[in-house]
Amino acid sequence: MVLYTSPFPNSFLSVLHSFSWGLIFPCYWLADRLVGSFVPTTYEKRQRADDPCYFHALCIIITTPIYLALLVASLPFALVGFLLWSPLQSARRPYIYSRLKDKNHANGATLLTEWKAAGSGKSFCFGSANVCLLPDSLARFNNVFNTQARAKEIGRRIRNGASRPQIKIYIDSPTNTSISAASFSSLVSPQAGDNRTVNAGIKRTTSMEYKGDNCGSNNGEESREDKGGSGEPHGGEENTCIVRINGEENGHMSDAETDTGNGQAHASGPAEPSLEGDAEISKTPNHKQKEGDSGSLDSCSASRESLVKVRVGDGTVDQSTVNNKLLYKASIMKKTSVRKKKHTDETFDHEISAFFPANLDFLCLQEVFDKRAAEKLKEQLHHYFEYIVYDVGVYSCHGCCSFKFVNSGLLFASRYPVMDAAYHCYPNGRGMDSLASKGALFLKVQVGSTPQDQRIVGYISCTHLQAIAGDTTVRCEQLDMLQDWLSEFRKSTSSSSTANPEELVAFDVLCGDLNFDNCSSEDKLEQQHSLFTHYKDPCRVGPGEDKPWAIGTLLDPEGLYDEEVCTPDNLQKVLESEEGRKGYLVYPTSKNHSSSQKGRKASLKGNGRRIDYMLYTEEGVYLEWKVEVEEFSFITQLAGLTDHLPVAMRLVVSTGEDDP
Repeated sequence: MVLYTSPFPNSFLSVLHSFSWGLIFPCYWLADRLVGSFVPTTYEKRQRADDPCYFHALCIIITTPIYLALLVASLPFALVGFLLWSPLQSARRPYIYSRLKDKNHANGATLLTEWKAAGSGKSFCFGSANVCLLPDSLARFNNVFNTQARAKEIGRRIRNGASRPQIKIYIDSPTNTSISAASFSSLVSPQAGDNRTVNAGIKRTTSMEYKGDNCGSNNGEESREDKGGSGEPHGGEENTCIVRINGEENGHMSDAETDTGNGQAHASGPAEPSLEGDAEISKTPNHKQKEGDSGSLDSCSASRESLVKVRVGDGTVDQSTVNNKLLYKASIMKKTSVRKKKHTDETFDHEISAFFPANLDFLCLQEVFDKRAAEKLKEQLHHYFEYIVYDVGVYSCHGCCSFKFVNSGLLFASRYPVMDAAYHCYPNGRGMDSLASKGALFLKVQVGSTPQDQRIVGYISCTHLQAIAGDTTVRCEQLDMLQDWLSEFRKSTSSSSTANPEELVAFDVLCGDLNFDNCSSEDKLEQQHSLFTHYKDPCRVGPGEDKPWAIGTLLDPEGLYDEEVCTPDNLQKVLESEEGRKGYLVYPTSKNHSSSQKGRKASLKGNGRRIDYMLYTEEGVYLEWKVEVEEFSFITQLAGLTDHLPVAMRLVVSTGEDDP
C-alpha cells in the first residue's frame, strides 16, 4: 500500500487548494477571534477580576466593531474560496504521512536497533491522549484557550517526557517498605567522560533536579558531539538506567554512590547492611535543560515526577526471590514473575505519573482538529518520533453522509516505520459531532524481523466515538463498524499464509476516546459490547466495574486552572487521594442522583469517568508468543493544557525462549 505524503495527487490541485483556503482564512480567523472574545476561560476571569480599570472590557468594546467590519468585508472572498475549496475535497487523500528526512533534527530521539526476535522478548510502549486542539473559540467552551501555543507546548512536553532516561529502582530488602511513593528524584546525571564518583541522594524531591534535553537550538549538535566523543553507540535500547538498592530492616537507606566511569551505581546501607547487592546503571549522558514540562507555557523547567520507580516484594520474600535480578535493558524485558504490586493481585505496575513514559514508541492523539495547531504539534513531535500520520479525515461531502467542516482530529506518531494505513469515517454522527469526520485510523508498523527474514509487525488502531451524552445506540453502532473495519484491515494488509508465514504479528492495540465509561448506569450497552470479548482492558474487571486503582480520565473543566492542579506535580498529588479525585474529576452519572457533583460526594461511584481507553488483544498474534501488560499509567504531564488525562500502556512480547 502506498502511503500518502501529500494531501493531493498533484501539485496543481495543491496550489489551487492553498489559494482557495487563503481566501477563506481571513474570514475564518476573524470569526474565531470575535466569538472567542466573548467566551472567557476561568483563568481569564480571575485575571480580569483583579483589573480595577476594566481594561479588557474596554478592549472588547473597541475591537468588536473592527472585527465585525473586517468580517463583513472578507465574506465575499470567503464565498469565492469556499466554492473552489469544496469540490477539491473529492480529490483529497484521507491523511498525510510525514517521515523525518533529516534525522539530525531529532534531538534526543535515539535510533532504534531492529528486533531480531532471537531468544529474547521486547517491550513496546503506547500512549493516547485527547488534546482538545479545536479552533480557539470552540476550545474555550472546554475552558482551554490559545490553541496554537498549547499545540506547541503539548508537543514539547510529550517528547521531553518520552526522551528522558528510563530509571528504575529494584529494592532487594523484603522488609524495607519505606520507599513506596510513586515520585522520587532523578539520579544525578553526570556529563559524559566525567569519571568522578558522586553521591546521589535518593529522596523524594521536586523534579526540578531533572533537566531534559533540547532546551536551545544548539543542544542537538552538542549532544551528538558528546556521543561521538564517548565512542559508544546510543541506540534506543541504551536509554535505560537500572538501580538495585540494598535495604535495612528498619527501612532506612543511605545515599547512592554513582561511578560514571564504569557505569555502576552502588547503594549501601549503614555500617552493617542486612543484605548485599549493587546497582547497575546505563545512562545517556548530557541531560541538559529542557522546555515544556511545567505548568507554564513559557517555562523551561521540568515537572516533578517519578523518574525512579520502586518495586518492593509482597510480604515475606525468601532469599531466592530477593536475589532474583530483574534487570532490564533497552526495553528488552525478561520474564515478569514476582513483579506484583504491593497489596494488589496485579501482575503489572500501575501508577499516576507526571511524565509520559520513557521510550514511548507509539502515540495516538484525538481532537487535533485545527490544521495550524497540527503543524506545530507535528514539528515538536518530530524531535522524537520519526514517523507521523496527521490531518486524518475527509472534508465537505466527500466520503460521508453529511457536510464535514473539520477532519477526524486523529494523529499518530511512531518510532517504527509505518507499512500500511487506512481511515474510515463514521457515517452516523449526530449533532455537533456530525460536523467533524470522526472515524477510525488503522495502522500496520514493522517492529523487527526474524533471523529467517520474516517481518515482525504490529497493528494499532485509533478512534474517537460520538461524544453527545445519551447517544448510546450511535456509539454501539460505531463500535460494530469499528470491529468490521479492524477485521477488514487485517485481512487486506496481511501478506502471510498459514503454510508459509511472511509476517509474525507481535501485538494488536486499540486506543482512543470512546466517550463512555465502565461505571455509568447510562453506558450499560457500551460496557457489554462484544468488542470487550476480543480486546482486553487492563483497567476493567467486567461490565460496570473497574479495578480499584483505575481512575477517571475526564477532568472537571472548571477546575483546570486551580493552583492545586494547574501543574503536573500538583495534579499528580491531587489524583493520588480519593478526596482530590472527587474535587477535580468528572464522575459517572447515575439515574438516582442529581447531575451536580456538589453535595453528593459520598455517593460518587468509582474513581471518575474513564473514557480514554487502551485495549489489546492476543487474537491474531503469533501463536508461540505471549503478550502481557508490563505497566499502565495515568499521566498528568499535560495539566492545564487539556481536559483529559493521557494514558499509557507498556506491553511485553515474550517469545517463549530464554535469554542467552
